Amino acid sequence: MPTYARAPVAFVRGAGCRLWDREGRVHLDFAAGIAVNVLGHAHPRLVRALTAQAETLWHCSNLFEVPGQEDVAGRLAALSFADVAFFGNSGAEANECAIKLARRHHAAAGRPERWRILAFEGSFHGRTLGTLAAAGNPKNLHGFGPAAPGFDHAPFGALAAAERLVGPETAAILVEPVQGDGGVRVADPAFLAGLRALCDRTGALLMMDEIQTGIGRTGRLFAHEGAGVRPDVMTLAKALGGGFPVGACLATRHAAAGMTAGSHASTFGGNPLAMAVAAEVLATVTAPGFLETVRATGDRLAAGLDALVAARPHLFEARRGMGLMQGLRCRTDPAVVVAAFRDAGLVTAPAQDRVVRLLPPLIVSDAEVDEALAIMDGVGARMRLAA
Repeated sequence: MPTYARAPVAFVRGAGCRLWDREGRVHLDFAAGIAVNVLGHAHPRLVRALTAQAETLWHCSNLFEVPGQEDVAGRLAALSFADVAFFGNSGAEANECAIKLARRHHAAAGRPERWRILAFEGSFHGRTLGTLAAAGNPKNLHGFGPAAPGFDHAPFGALAAAERLVGPETAAILVEPVQGDGGVRVADPAFLAGLRALCDRTGALLMMDEIQTGIGRTGRLFAHEGAGVRPDVMTLAKALGGGFPVGACLATRHAAAGMTAGSHASTFGGNPLAMAVAAEVLATVTAPGFLETVRATGDRLAAGLDALVAARPHLFEARRGMGLMQGLRCRTDPAVVVAAFRDAGLVTAPAQDRVVRLLPPLIVSDAEVDEALAIMDGVGARMRLAA
């Protein structure tokens, strides 16, 4: 179906932070499959893990115990606030699980009237009817009939507006610590702390969508750690599988108390292949020094982008972001800038609010950061001359 506005390029091979198209041209990858290829392309540890698992067992269903799930869930719990995890295949599925969990949490406690979710303008939580309604973006909802009920929306960062919208029917608040698709907009730590206090006062659950920010993208394993705020529920996907489809909904035991046998399920979720790769991703990203290097590389990229904005103000208005999740706000259509970068050998991703996203693999080197900055500066110079 023609549901994608695809760029006129087909990649056939990848290694590290490089992609080769079918014409043999080499590209520097600063999109990473939209923040997915956290360890780059064809990482040897992931290749070995997937190959070894493929030679033993691919699928057995969740009718039986899956040792890999116990392993990955245990690792995630040890690394986070959570006690339990549910595995699906995507971020949208993880968020659907979170929405169901929040409603079930209150229903199981004798409060079925608490079923509404407060979310924020500019968010993106997936493409299912439920997650589209959670985000509330009119463009993405257009033509699909009435939006699924049960969602309220406040401006991102507006704590007072959120407080006004939380009422006796509110089950949870769902927020991205950094809005990715919304334009790489970083939540103020005070805003996240205010949401935590609001949930504590009202009994609502605080749910963090870390599908794009999680597993090291911002320089912390989870972005909310930088704000010192602990959620009750967190959703993950993208980087968790390093390129293999997997999603997860993590929660405290208290928050997940209503999720009993039969309340939720997935045929493929948490299959042995996905768990083998996710275990290697977690082991690599949590190795000593890895995240410290991500933060240092992110600082280098941020400093370079700040200099780029100052040098090319005709094209770039501002830099936003944290770690290796950076955005350039453009003075023109970001799709034009993304195409110009791509023609020059740099792969990036567009976002809302006239932003180009820079999401390199977390293994990106200083030299590759400098190479990307040089490409962007050259594009900026050429676009000025063309104007």
